[in-house]
Amino acid sequence: MSAEMIKIFDTTLRDGEQSPGASMNTEEKIRIAKQLERLGVDVIEAGFAAASPGDFDAISKIASAVSESTICSLARAVEKDIKAAADSLASAKLKRIHTFIATSPIHMEYKLRMTPSEVIKRAVEAVAYAKSFMEDVEFSCEDAGRSDVGFLKEILAAVIEAGAGTLNIPDTVGYRLPHEMGAIIKELHEFVGNRAILSVHCHNDLGLAVANSLYCIQSGARQVECTINGLGERAGNAALEEIVMAIKTRRDIFGGLDTRINTKEIYASSQLVANITGIRPQPNKAIVGKNAFAHESGIHQDGVLKHKETYEIMHASDIGLGEQESIVLGKHSGRHAFKDKIKALGFEVSDEELNAAFDRFKALCDQKKEIYDEDIRAILAEETSHIPKVYELVGIQLSDCSMGRPYAAITLKKEGSEEIVDAAIGNGSVDALFKTIDRISQIKGELKDYKVEAVTQGKDALAKVVVKVEFEENKPAIIGHGLHIDTMLATAKAYVGALNSYLSMRELMGKKKCEEERI
Repeated sequence: MSAEMIKIFDTTLRDGEQSPGASMNTEEKIRIAKQLERLGVDVIEAGFAAASPGDFDAISKIASAVSESTICSLARAVEKDIKAAADSLASAKLKRIHTFIATSPIHMEYKLRMTPSEVIKRAVEAVAYAKSFMEDVEFSCEDAGRSDVGFLKEILAAVIEAGAGTLNIPDTVGYRLPHEMGAIIKELHEFVGNRAILSVHCHNDLGLAVANSLYCIQSGARQVECTINGLGERAGNAALEEIVMAIKTRRDIFGGLDTRINTKEIYASSQLVANITGIRPQPNKAIVGKNAFAHESGIHQDGVLKHKETYEIMHASDIGLGEQESIVLGKHSGRHAFKDKIKALGFEVSDEELNAAFDRFKALCDQKKEIYDEDIRAILAEETSHIPKVYELVGIQLSDCSMGRPYAAITLKKEGSEEIVDAAIGNGSVDALFKTIDRISQIKGELKDYKVEAVTQGKDALAKVVVKVEFEENKPAIIGHGLHIDTMLATAKAYVGALNSYLSMRELMGKKKCEEERI
């Protein structure tokens, strides 16, 4: 007998992006969406179309780029939001509008200032309007975890009648315990029956998002909303990788249930999201943390060497993390072997991207003794980023600051112009680099975060630098990435990358404003 499928609804690109400092540009969102498609996600919530021109643009482009997963846009129970969502999804092969309104007494009284009957009326109107654009409509009861179950039944019955096919019951503030969420879902499942699919969206404020989600699945939920690495507002959301691997590993409990997820793409998905957002899972994070399959205790090491299952309940290879990460590719490897490796790592690249990545790979071979899969992934992530390069870093020169104040000389090439050289003194090498780039671009950025990590092991490891820079006061910080064996060169590349992302987003906002003025 075939297993009953649990739909995986991934909201990394919407709720995950609401993590402080996790904003992504359109090209980065497209790359994540394509990886989520490879992962086998059923529904990708690509954004909130009415929130900003950037969100609308990203959803539209993802809708054109992804065909195997349903693309979803969030919308408040407001006509203009729903219309924006429908327009952004116009080119999607599989599409869904996800509309919501709050249902808890505290939200209805203090946030909405609406009576329960007014809330039901608004919900029905929103679902009916969304249904006029497409067949697949999801309705969410915001703060359902603190809502009256009797009222939930009343509003769910009304939106089912209006055409909602999926009903989401979020624990919006992460308040409920597993047995409480399970009891709510069980009662609602008995009430709804086969009229619609019940979904859950659990937040992690008390560290219970995954536990709550799994309890709800056992109680009748057949869709679970989650994010890669558990990204999300405040303490985050239920982690996709933990939910999926719990179902897979504990078949004795979830034997009749399964997901469509290709678990061998879990690690690649986690790494991509971490690289783009700059938010890495903590080392002891379940499934994808750096230490998840590491053993330091002598007793544990002895047991694992004798038989892995003494201390490992799943295999690293189950999530796409090879037993041996080093690869045979080297300075004498050809383009064909490199292309095969890229395909094995799950990347799809154009000929132009392949050529650029291959050139970077050959240059890296001259600098490193060993090349690892993570080196290749890092190069590909950088080369497949399509942020317009208004400024290109040509070279840097740093002073020896041991006897005085450090300074940096930088050469940048502006698109359509000649190379520009300038220098500046700073409070340190990094500060000098950033001040020089500011002088050349005439755009001042304020550094909000700075991280350096080694991509792989060894003294010749690639340095990955992630910066978060605020270019306009009270506007979201822009993330930039830099990759090089030389940490300072990687730092300069990261800052220039953030600058280019900012200029690209500013241009998009300018075009959108002109279009609105013409209308």
